[in-house]
Amino acid sequence: MSTPSRSSRRGAVRLSGSLGAAALDCPRRARALAVRACRALAPERGDVPGWVLVTLMTAGLVVALWTVAGPALVNIFTSAMNKVTGAI
Repeated sequence: MSTPSRSSRRGAVRLSGSLGAAALDCPRRARALAVRACRALAPERGDVPGWVLVTLMTAGLVVALWTVAGPALVNIFTSAMNKVTGAI
């Protein structure tokens, strides 16, 4: 069985040494990437009060329209269902 030459052993040490450094640097890189991602996404949280206002205004419009047009909508729905089911 032959032993590896001194130069090949040095290359193996150098290779494992560089892999070891990269492995130790990996958590640092992952943390830096996570920090960058959080900073990039932070302004994208949205305008919560604006969306709440839009939602409330939409609900208000639906209630107002239902109050005004409710009886007509019920008559239209009942008429359509009667035509579908065959009851006239």
